[in-house]
Amino acid sequence: MNSAADAMLVLVLLLNFFVLGSSRIRSIIYTVAAQGVLLGILPVLVHGELGVRETIVSVGAIALKAVFIPRMLMRAMADLPIRREIEPLVGFRLSLLLGAAGTGISLALAARLPTAGTTGAQLLVPASFATILTGFIVLTTRVKAITQVLGYLVLENGIFIFGLLLLKAMPFLVEVGVLLDLFVAIFVMGIMINHISREFSSISTERLSALKE
Repeated sequence: MNSAADAMLVLVLLLNFFVLGSSRIRSIIYTVAAQGVLLGILPVLVHGELGVRETIVSVGAIALKAVFIPRMLMRAMADLPIRREIEPLVGFRLSLLLGAAGTGISLALAARLPTAGTTGAQLLVPASFATILTGFIVLTTRVKAITQVLGYLVLENGIFIFGLLLLKAMPFLVEVGVLLDLFVAIFVMGIMINHISREFSSISTERLSALKE
């Protein structure tokens, strides 16, 4: 089970690089959905059993991260005149280099933390840090609002991975609360993007920021 969990985490890291290097928003949505499926399987692989808590967290994660939220974003895409992230604040190659450097630093840092080795999956902590960093890079360097929403979702995926360390200790309501917070945040962002796209010809945050003047 532990080797399977590490293999899943390697796939999560590879998907991080695809998110950083892709300009096609639709492809990024599919990639984040695939990452959601992997994250939904991880609780069972990490803890090696299929208890009630692991089952609910897994099903909830897949339903929200891989099905509901991607479908909502695809529906928003249908109403928007954009298909690509054309001019990010940081180029795609540099984003990949930052992601690679962040992944390396995460591996080195995780080895020094007391949480290392508390679960059989050796890549749990570094994959968490690297995914959080990937989401932060996308959130802060992309100018399209919908891409920033995807960056927030990737960042939350990293937090979800780290939360697997505490799954046995955390109360059930806390886990449900995390998924509910994610649902509400993405739902609100989807509504905002819908309203912005109806009122303005562009949803680039660079152009929208000029409105404050």
